[in-house]
Amino acid sequence: MALDLNKLREDINATDADIVELFKKRMTIAASVAEYKKQNGLPVLDAERERALLSRISDMAGEQFDVYARTLYHTMLDVSRAYQYTKLNSHSEVYEDIKASLNKTGKVFPSRAAVACQGVEGAYSQIAAEKLFELPSIKYFSSFDDVFSAIESGECRYGVLPIENSTAGSVKKVYELMLRHEFHIVRSVRLKIDHNLLCKKGAKLENIKEIVSHEQAINQCGAFLRSLGEVKITIAQNTAIAAKTVADSGRDDIAALSSRFCAELYALDNLVPAVQDMGNNYTRFICISKQPEIYPGADKLSLMMVTGNKPGALYNVLSCFNALGINMTKLESCPIPERDFEFMFYFDFTVSVYSDSLERLLCELEARGERYKLLGAYSEII
Repeated sequence: MALDLNKLREDINATDADIVELFKKRMTIAASVAEYKKQNGLPVLDAERERALLSRISDMAGEQFDVYARTLYHTMLDVSRAYQYTKLNSHSEVYEDIKASLNKTGKVFPSRAAVACQGVEGAYSQIAAEKLFELPSIKYFSSFDDVFSAIESGECRYGVLPIENSTAGSVKKVYELMLRHEFHIVRSVRLKIDHNLLCKKGAKLENIKEIVSHEQAINQCGAFLRSLGEVKITIAQNTAIAAKTVADSGRDDIAALSSRFCAELYALDNLVPAVQDMGNNYTRFICISKQPEIYPGADKLSLMMVTGNKPGALYNVLSCFNALGINMTKLESCPIPERDFEFMFYFDFTVSVYSDSLERLLCELEARGERYKLLGAYSEII
């Protein structure tokens, strides 16, 4: 007997209609369960109950459909928990703070401001600041820590910090400092990074014995550096300081990995341009402030969270994003100082600040009792 695809699809449509009605019935019952748990002070998550349910589903599905049925019911349980959390907690204090910040913040991101950057003239942070602001008044500091402190003290309204690179990964030092400082992310920018081998006028590549640069730049140019053979690698605070070091050295056997702008600024030769491993090399910078500022159109959010030190704790948080259809773009773990094997997790995700999904996500996180801090709701310049 020949199969009829149209008839099969009609059968699937009819089956889907039955499944949807049963799903609605199950979610209605889940809402009643949530109300009972609320009245009796019970947590939404009952891990023992869920394990027993999955075991029963596995038995009912049989060997042929066991894995598929458990996959389906893992998702079903995530969605059910998300719905129960919404029923238990329909109000989010953090979301109220977001709305208050939207009302207090101006409609247009400022074109002029006092901006703190790490390094010296020519640093990539300076270039990022000039992309964020039309006329920034830049003040340079020797360390990332000092940039955070300048914001907290009110010395500068904004600070610009590198947070991750598409080749070398996250800037770990900045993530570590996030645990210690109070700040808010108000905007971010992605900057195309080209590292160039800069040296004194007339220097030759075969005579270079030492190369100076920031650790991230060194990591981004690994293949080129290996091609040079035995050269000394010296770490500098940033790429602009590396270029200045070469300019001040008086030597023709030392070079810096830095920007073309620094070649002009410090009167250096661009001996070998664009030596980074990947042509598509970008660094993402965040712009931070002391007070929260949320501008219209913000659709990128960052938060830090400490989850419970127990199996499945992080998974249960991630399931919230999955159930609400919120796209997570970054997950970073940071060890908490003086607390063995405990971590702070950093999340970036995209969702409009006006979206109901955001409010529901924050409601769920608060209902779960998770300790988290919203670092900012902002837009990113590409």
